[in-house]
Amino acid sequence: MAFNLVHQVGSLCGSPMVMVEPGSAARADPQSAPATVWKPQAVDRRFRIQIGVGQAEMETAPQTCHARSLALPDLSAASDAPAAEVREHLGGGGGGAVKGVPVFVMMPLDTVRPGGGLNRKKAMNASLMALKNAGVEGVMVDVWWGMVEKERPGEYDWRGYDEFMEMAARIGLKVQAVMSFHQCGGNVGDSVTIPLPRWVLEEMDKDPDLAYTDQWGRRNPEYLSLGCDALPVLKGRTPVQCYADFMRAFRHRFSDLLGSTIVEIQVGMGPAGELRYPSYPEGDGTWKFPGIGAFQCYDKYMLNNLKAAAEKVGKAEWGNGGPADAGGYKNWPEDTAFFRREGGWNGPYGEFFLSWYSQMLLDHGERIVSSATSIFDDLAGVKISVKVAGIHWHYGTRSHAPELTAGYYNTRYRDGYLPIARMLGRHGAVFNFTCVEMRDGEQPSEAECKPEELVGQVAAAAREAGVELAGENALPRYDETAHEQIVRAAACGQEKMGAFTYLRMGPDLFEPDNWRRFVAFVKIMAESGGGSAEHCREMAEREEELSVHVPLVQEAAATLTCA
Repeated sequence: MAFNLVHQVGSLCGSPMVMVEPGSAARADPQSAPATVWKPQAVDRRFRIQIGVGQAEMETAPQTCHARSLALPDLSAASDAPAAEVREHLGGGGGGAVKGVPVFVMMPLDTVRPGGGLNRKKAMNASLMALKNAGVEGVMVDVWWGMVEKERPGEYDWRGYDEFMEMAARIGLKVQAVMSFHQCGGNVGDSVTIPLPRWVLEEMDKDPDLAYTDQWGRRNPEYLSLGCDALPVLKGRTPVQCYADFMRAFRHRFSDLLGSTIVEIQVGMGPAGELRYPSYPEGDGTWKFPGIGAFQCYDKYMLNNLKAAAEKVGKAEWGNGGPADAGGYKNWPEDTAFFRREGGWNGPYGEFFLSWYSQMLLDHGERIVSSATSIFDDLAGVKISVKVAGIHWHYGTRSHAPELTAGYYNTRYRDGYLPIARMLGRHGAVFNFTCVEMRDGEQPSEAECKPEELVGQVAAAAREAGVELAGENALPRYDETAHEQIVRAAACGQEKMGAFTYLRMGPDLFEPDNWRRFVAFVKIMAESGGGSAEHCREMAEREEELSVHVPLVQEAAATLTCA
């Protein structure tokens, strides 16, 4: 679902290792942070890169790279300037009133290093300046539970995030901060591994049932099972209490930036930060697209709850586990008795089980979003958002099997997204949805993939519930087809999305053709006032013709490649 900046830059430079500046792990001092972030560069510095199709060739030396020359701006004038002067130096792009849809850009997964400090700070500084100049509203960054509260409960290490927030504030970019209570690694596009906090993993070793479990006994360490949400299983605290304490500590640490620079708190609620069960883990080959996935309800905490629910309806035999005939991770719906056209999913037991399974997920979401709003709700200018996965494969079948195993009780006869939208609406949270860039015709027809219909259904649910809708692209895309689809879905429908977050910042984004298209896309999104799809297409063509390479993007590309 994503790719990693440092990994790709390391590959370009012929080494998987990333060199860091000595002492950069030290905590950023608010008084000295500007000098740290805006380190002046030598006046006669030159970068030379040669960009081919899908590759970059270069030679490295201690201070130079050799290939075709690029004329670069002198950014040292911005090195120690106040924020207002920096924004003037950048040309004033972004951050102003947007009549269309503001665009944010996702940061690399490993923006912050373990132990503090920023990865490739020089490249990040140049890249953020280029984004600002392109008119981008802001950036999204993962705030990893497994980094900040790594060693001991209640001890939070914000080094690195201090530097990043200061850098964004000085450049004039807004920040969407993701409270990432999940493991990084194991999902589509995860190119680094950031496990849960060490002390949490110790408790999971003592009690393996704290992890989601499938019917074959496979444990998933990506995220704590929601079955233990309200139990004091983490050294006297419940998981929900741990999440709330983390968010409260974040508020305390960044109180001076909340509402001005930090404008959104996206609350992680499951694997990949999404409100769902880990039903399709790709990392170890357990699942493969377009498999239906598997139910995750076999840890003792989930089973105890299922047993109580079955006894409550007078069907104790239904409380022994999930459906035994639901197939495996890589199966298709028609391979199974439960998910096939006239399968058990639409019978009395299926209705009971799927109602219970999806309601458990809804209750989990409500508990956490309720905690988040109680912590941040009194802050003007800060939104709370929740991300929901765009599970578009087998959407054209009756059962919608992959959605069901993920916890979304959405079938041909039942709307599974309206209950989610209503839950978010009760707390004033934003409904963030993925796969906005996809078209039905781009997907394998035999798998009944219908992302456009799915996005339309979610938009209708958000509209009915009176909830703000925001979007993301599920996979990295830099082509006009994807941009046009995003514009159509986000800016040219009945109601505009509140924001769109673009996946993801890295060398590919700054490749000349990609950058030219991206700049045009950002401008169209910002200026589209809800016109027709054809009008948006005309705007896209016009803006792409007019867009030019900003010198700052040359700085970003050169630094990413040569730093």
